[in-house]
Amino acid sequence: MAILGLLHSVAAPVVSSAPVHLFCFSTLLGTQLYQSFVVTKVCFTALSRAPFVRLQRQLFPVYFRIQTLLLALTALTLPPLGPVSLAHDGGDWVPLLVGGFAALLNLFLFGPRTRQAMLDRHEQGAAIHAKDEGLVAVELSAVKRRFSKNHAACIHLNLVCIIVTLWHGRRLASRIAF
Repeated sequence: MAILGLLHSVAAPVVSSAPVHLFCFSTLLGTQLYQSFVVTKVCFTALSRAPFVRLQRQLFPVYFRIQTLLLALTALTLPPLGPVSLAHDGGDWVPLLVGGFAALLNLFLFGPRTRQAMLDRHEQGAAIHAKDEGLVAVELSAVKRRFSKNHAACIHLNLVCIIVTLWHGRRLASRIAF
């Protein structure tokens, strides 16, 4: 505790990470809410299936990278001393760790799996006329199941990220003294 106080008294006059932290946090939360509840809904209702699939295939890898980067920046800029501050209070690092783990799973595991299943489903649909319909129906059913499972994991992990971002925001707001 004394070391943290000493570091804070030395570092505080030089630079404060609070404005950067609030910028990263608010950008993260805004991006998550806008992408999850506005962009996806509008695109789904405004576009036919093929353009929607093409757009989502390009959009979500970028979204997962941005989400992971902003979670990392939010953790690194936690006032007053960034990562050192995380060690001080477990309540600060728990939501950021959980959110970071969920974002990494979406970025490296479930996002690519969902994208590949979406591509496979599209290719299977195009190949329907070239094969026996019974065989295609079985293959298409398996691809749809694989897509559904991975897509559900992506949705739930994204929801976890949003919840822990809100949790972190509540912790930040609880420190405001009026």
